[in-house]
Amino acid sequence: MDSQNIVPKEPRDENIIENKELNIWEALIPVFALVIMLFFNVFFVYGDDALNGSNQFILLLGAAVAAIVGFYNKVSYKQMLDEVAENIKSAAGAILILLMVGALAGTWLISGIIPSMIYYGLQLLNPTIFLAACVVICAIISIATGSSWTTSATVGIALIGIGETLGISLGMTAGAVLSGAYFGDKMSPLSDTTNLAPAMAGGELFSHIKYMSLTTVPTIVATILVFIIIGFNIDISGTPNISDKLSAIREGFNITPWLFLVPIVLIFLIVKKTPPLVALLIGTILGGIAAIIAQPNIVVTVAEADSFSFHSAYKGVMNAITIDTSVQTSSEELNDLFSSGGMKGMLKTIWLIICAMVFGGVMDAIGALARISQALLSLASTTFGLFASTVASCLALNVTASDQYLALVVPGKMFKKAYEDKNLAPENLSRTLEDSGTVTSVLVPWNTCGAYQSGVLGVPVADYFFFAVFNWLSPFTTLLFAAFRIKIKQLRSK
Repeated sequence: MDSQNIVPKEPRDENIIENKELNIWEALIPVFALVIMLFFNVFFVYGDDALNGSNQFILLLGAAVAAIVGFYNKVSYKQMLDEVAENIKSAAGAILILLMVGALAGTWLISGIIPSMIYYGLQLLNPTIFLAACVVICAIISIATGSSWTTSATVGIALIGIGETLGISLGMTAGAVLSGAYFGDKMSPLSDTTNLAPAMAGGELFSHIKYMSLTTVPTIVATILVFIIIGFNIDISGTPNISDKLSAIREGFNITPWLFLVPIVLIFLIVKKTPPLVALLIGTILGGIAAIIAQPNIVVTVAEADSFSFHSAYKGVMNAITIDTSVQTSSEELNDLFSSGGMKGMLKTIWLIICAMVFGGVMDAIGALARISQALLSLASTTFGLFASTVASCLALNVTASDQYLALVVPGKMFKKAYEDKNLAPENLSRTLEDSGTVTSVLVPWNTCGAYQSGVLGVPVADYFFFAVFNWLSPFTTLLFAAFRIKIKQLRSK
């Protein structure tokens, strides 16, 4: 493990403000108010659209409730505002990384890097191990795009159709698709949840991914083995036909293995412990250069120009970095996959982080976080108890608040101090948040993820629940590691 990531990033995070006048029930008032407001907002009003802004404002309303509790306990407005400012300052690195992730996704799309990953991934299909291949294909594509939603809405739909022609249960195929999609979503540095979890826990992106692989890789291996066993015990008829999709990708992009040099360079930089912002910036620039060399026609189209020139090359790459970009192919099913929001596409998540930092800052300033942390530590006297409490909180918020982002944000802020008091590195918290918050959201029918995936794939949650092996197995894996104290990273003693 990287020693530079063992020490907490900000000394102030170790000294969450205490307020002896505040009792536990007063400290919990803003939390209860927040959960109730979020539940109503998502379940009864906005549904899948709640992240477009209403949930962010609900977080601010939660902060307002916390401020009222603070005023009642004689906490000044200035003190609350100062703590909010410090909170937002501590998230500056995560915000910059999110912007750079959006930029990288844009250049990797128009350069053909992401389409090449999809092209070669689709060719892994084989009737006998179709379900296991679905997991692998969706994992590859989700890692490349950083989005489980996009993966299931494009390749996932195609795989559902192929599985149906082979006579395979829709629930089985959907479970395989979602298992792979959420593995990639967790492990991709392009994923918003993968960036959000360490931001809430006070960790660092690549250290989080490296540490998370300790539980995630065994879980996905077990998942693939389960689907291999299932595949050998069901009757399969027919042969999957993906030639139209492969042709559409070849017609739209210049597909070549040489494009993989760019992600190889990025992986090399990560292994060499290059600062994340520097590594992502280099990956973005190399992606832009690759686009100019390998896909000049696409660059011209994105630039809305008539011919290739220095001006159109600059504008095409810059558009891919900053704003919405899409590349059209002859396959309607794949067109949604070949789109990127650039830096602009990350603003919604950044907005959520800022509002979460406001809520957490006010909760910190009034002494609520310290009070709640004390209560949590008294209930969770052991390391396993703390991990189990985190898992339970994430699951509860996925059910009540109906949103995976809030299942990361709220427990992340609430448990951060408790993990520090147990001398546990932030990677423990961020990994547990993802192992229990990100992946289980799709198992709740009224959660935004469950509703979305069920609607997109055309398969009820109840039908794919059991077969989404990776999603329900992940929380058990993280608890198993905690119970036997396997790879539990400690904070370095000062």
